[in-house]
Amino acid sequence: MGAETVPALGLLGRVDLPGVAESVSSARRYVRGVLENSGHRDTYDAELLVSELVSNAIRHSESGRVGGRVTVVVANLGDVTRIAVIDEGSSTCMPHLPAEPDEDAEGGRGLWLVREVALSWGWYEGTAGRVVWFQLARR
Repeated sequence: MGAETVPALGLLGRVDLPGVAESVSSARRYVRGVLENSGHRDTYDAELLVSELVSNAIRHSESGRVGGRVTVVVANLGDVTRIAVIDEGSSTCMPHLPAEPDEDAEGGRGLWLVREVALSWGWYEGTAGRVVWFQLARR
């Protein structure tokens, strides 16, 4: 396959946010703005999923401690958009995907929702921290 048939990674934006609850809405607004400025007509799914991942980062990683940070990265991969949330990781908590969410629980639906809505998703430990990402069709 020639290089011309492989879409180049295009960084659309990156923002560092404090690890506080108010950053969830800031991340949502940021992603909406970046996607609208790059020609996306529908940003609802991206806003929903980034809200879930930033909430998880603040609740379940070291990013939620005093002085903690969360980074949101938005990239164009041709036909798909990839959004990654990078947190400071945790030695006691790993991303966990329940087979089905507990209907009566007040939480525990974040990664399940990401799995249900995104084209693909995943996570890994990187040099910058824990990265949880998802991809959506470019619309």
